[in-house]
Amino acid sequence: MLDFISTVCTLIVSVQVLKIVYNFLYNQVIAPAIAGNPDLKKMGKWAVITGATDGVGKAYAEALAQKGMDIVLISRSVEKLENVALELQEKYKVETKIIEADFSEGNKIYSNIEKELYGLDIGVLVNNVGVSYPYPDYFLELKGKEKIYYDIIQCNIVSVLAMCQIVMPGMVERKKGVVINISSATALFPSPLLAVYGSSKMFVSKFSEDLATEYGKRGIIVQCILPGYVATKMSKIKKPSLFSPSPKTFVESALKTVGIESHTVGYWPHNIMPGILASLYSFSSKLVSWTVMNQMLQIRTKALKHSKKSSD
Repeated sequence: MLDFISTVCTLIVSVQVLKIVYNFLYNQVIAPAIAGNPDLKKMGKWAVITGATDGVGKAYAEALAQKGMDIVLISRSVEKLENVALELQEKYKVETKIIEADFSEGNKIYSNIEKELYGLDIGVLVNNVGVSYPYPDYFLELKGKEKIYYDIIQCNIVSVLAMCQIVMPGMVERKKGVVINISSATALFPSPLLAVYGSSKMFVSKFSEDLATEYGKRGIIVQCILPGYVATKMSKIKKPSLFSPSPKTFVESALKTVGIESHTVGYWPHNIMPGILASLYSFSSKLVSWTVMNQMLQIRTKALKHSKKSSD
């Protein structure tokens, strides 16, 4: 019996490994060679990026400016917006436009965003803005949870819906455009102690999947990116590594998947952990939940100790 179980487990893991290898070869080598990526500049003159002054959002702005697109930067800090805009203008010789908006403020910000974007030939929309927990914690125990959960819903869910409603009508009229929605790998497996954040990113994943089906025949590419850890302020990872790349490295990889993968982690090493968890999940879903829960508890414990030291 033990030999049988061992054989089954080995087979499951082997299938998952082969799947990862096949997807890597197809998406990174075969598909780009056969079909190639769409010319994003031909989609429209402008690219719009939310949460554009730091991390992945800023990296998308830089990468799209490098491709010759003019950039609309949307974020809450005017000073940061002005600095990034100037940097893009000087380095890539493109036009920029800045829009100050705090997405946690809810629906009142979108009339101004729509007014500022009116008449622009927008070819690419990157819905990047998002917030998470300050650290993993139980749903009822997170300090300041009412404000944090409200901000997560407004920034991670409402912003995606609103920006798509503002930008996509022009894309549909011109029968071309690319919408890139940034989700998270937390949408791929259980995320206890990050329940509201993980659920919000699952919404982005499901919404993107259905939107891609609805508008694919109208010339609109809708892509959902589900990244693992990237070395950003949100992740609190300061030093990039193979499994936690810099925003620039991540975005350069992710852009190569546009038009090839509608749902992707964007960066091939990020396939490994979901692949391992998928293998475990097929064997025991409780084991996956237990494993992730224990990891989150360790992070929570460290965060609470650090917070206590800071307050002493």
